[in-house]
Amino acid sequence: MKKIDHILVLRFSAFGDVAIMIPVIRCLIHKYPNLELTIATKKRYFGIFNEFKKIKLFSVETEDQHKGILGLFKLYSDLKKIKPTAVADLHSVLRTNFLEVLFRLSFFKYKRIFKGRREKLKLIAKKNKKFQPLTPTIYRYVEVFRKLGFQIDLGEHQFPLKPNLPKKLNIRNLSRNFKWVGIAPFASFPGKIYPLDLMQKVIAFLQKEHQVFLFGNGKKELKQILIWQTAYNNVASFSGKLALDEELALISNLDLMISMDSLNGHLATNMGVKVVSIWGMTHPFLGFAPWGQTDNNNLFIDRNKFPKIPTSVYGDKIPKGYELAFRSLLAKDVIEKVLEVLESRHHHNQQ
Repeated sequence: MKKIDHILVLRFSAFGDVAIMIPVIRCLIHKYPNLELTIATKKRYFGIFNEFKKIKLFSVETEDQHKGILGLFKLYSDLKKIKPTAVADLHSVLRTNFLEVLFRLSFFKYKRIFKGRREKLKLIAKKNKKFQPLTPTIYRYVEVFRKLGFQIDLGEHQFPLKPNLPKKLNIRNLSRNFKWVGIAPFASFPGKIYPLDLMQKVIAFLQKEHQVFLFGNGKKELKQILIWQTAYNNVASFSGKLALDEELALISNLDLMISMDSLNGHLATNMGVKVVSIWGMTHPFLGFAPWGQTDNNNLFIDRNKFPKIPTSVYGDKIPKGYELAFRSLLAKDVIEKVLEVLESRHHHNQQ
């Protein structure tokens, strides 16, 4: 191996993009066990890295001491003190571009992600849309490490052992005779959220013969979760009650996760759990689908009726006339897909 022996990884947000790193980090430290790794990210994401005993974590405080131009100089100075021999920028935003200039002026080896912004713009364009799959984000991460001299093969990825369920979960009240299905019905933008009345139909049906767990955070989401939890027998939620690593332990014990194009799909796939993804104004072609899941596990709005999809990278744009587009995906379609994927998983486990 080259002299590079301490990589500083920059990825401050969003949480979903931080989660996408996990399989890459696993492969990297499995192949290069002597490598030192420091990950600079937000403190609230630290729990996702608990499985890695040797990795160091650095807290980036963009709301506080690392805010503004002076804060960036302080961030650079703080990061320099950890003495990396190379920097892997998996973020590539104005902040990290500024850091790149400073690191390069001090002759650090610095490689950053190519996000393919131009191709993404063509994919979300209203006119002359170029509807074709782009390189998934996870492979863009792999490429950054390759440029630093570290060859990672995601085909060699190994899942960690499933963690034990947290003691806070009163398992006696949860039926293990049923399959466990997680549902994360929320996302950061309305354009990614399956209508809640339709999701209620999905929950009502599945909880008859499955133990359903609901995931969400924030006052509004937790209020809605409480309504469903109270209304149905086999619906439970520990959102807001578990630390991040405890929530991951619960997710890893699920049989399946239903997720929007959002964080929980990545958290589940990282734990080797099957994911059924529901896509609204975004699309897997943009490169953010949960890694390792088959295309068959995706559910979409009908693009023949709504050809402008994907309308944006983040799902924050709902064009005129698309307000009810999500309703073209019936609750029945979601339920059938979930049962199909659970059944295929059951057959696979029996073989």
